[in-house]
Amino acid sequence: MTTCFFRVDFKSFSILMVGRLLGGVATSLLFSVFEAWLIGAHASAGLMSHLGKAFSTAQYGNSIIAIIAGQIANKAANHAEFKPSAEGSGFYTGGYLGPFDVSLVALIVCGLLASALWEENYGESPAENDDDEKAKSSASGALKKAYYTTISNPDILSCGIISSLFEGSMYIFVFMWTPALTTLSKEELGDEFEGLPFGVIFSTFMVCCMAGSSIFSIAMEKLKPEQLAVTVFGVAAFAFAMIVLSASATSTFLAMNLFEMCVGMYFPSMGTMKGMIVPEDKRAAIYNLFRIPLNFIVLFSLLTDLTPCVSFILCGTMMVVATLLQIRLRTRRIGGGN
Repeated sequence: MTTCFFRVDFKSFSILMVGRLLGGVATSLLFSVFEAWLIGAHASAGLMSHLGKAFSTAQYGNSIIAIIAGQIANKAANHAEFKPSAEGSGFYTGGYLGPFDVSLVALIVCGLLASALWEENYGESPAENDDDEKAKSSASGALKKAYYTTISNPDILSCGIISSLFEGSMYIFVFMWTPALTTLSKEELGDEFEGLPFGVIFSTFMVCCMAGSSIFSIAMEKLKPEQLAVTVFGVAAFAFAMIVLSASATSTFLAMNLFEMCVGMYFPSMGTMKGMIVPEDKRAAIYNLFRIPLNFIVLFSLLTDLTPCVSFILCGTMMVVATLLQIRLRTRRIGGGN
């Protein structure tokens, strides 16, 4: 099995665009439908008190798989030289295409396991009149109802903005950590620089995610997710400040690890909060609405061609805003508010 790379620019661009389109659909499903399914399954089984543990365990397991994936990708990228599959051919194999070949196998296996082991979960809908039922029968109607529910409830709206800010920062970080570390390493090592072990670095980040999910699992015994999230966003803002101000590759790398620990704490804390705040019958549609501002944030970063330093300043600013919004959400949820 080989991944093809076309020499013709238009064909390459078309393939990349189709890949990003499918990747966007898959990511939307990953962070909306799967999460909604998990929360709905806990609700129907009467296990909502265990939801935080479930998210923490899922994030921990995800980090383990990511660590293994990072090592396999590193091996796959170095397994064969990047070259044409045949003399004069427009098809290429080896090099950085290797990890994509492996990921194709992993996706097929995951699809087969999901179809064989998972049961459909449609959630529960309250009694509604015929007009509401007709509105829900269409995707546009469901999104319209989700939109009005979101803007009319300050807690749901806050969750959407906060999650967009954090996940937007996370995606920008994914794009920028490689050039940032590479540039600093080149400046420090000069001619001795021979490249960075990106697979090993990625695995290190995932170890930090595991640590973050473990910290959440322990801390949630005494603190509510709304309280933990304030600390997560505040520490993430501090981590980005360290990245911006640091002139050393080592200290920058340590700050990046600190942010990855925040990522490990973020997903179970935000997942638990959304599970308690977002209504079950509109959950999937509202989760997809949350991703609209997230996509605008990521597109803005990519289309404006920001430098890594400016991108990290933007991320730090978004984390400060997320911290302030989370403090207000915590006050409403815990401090005598709604």
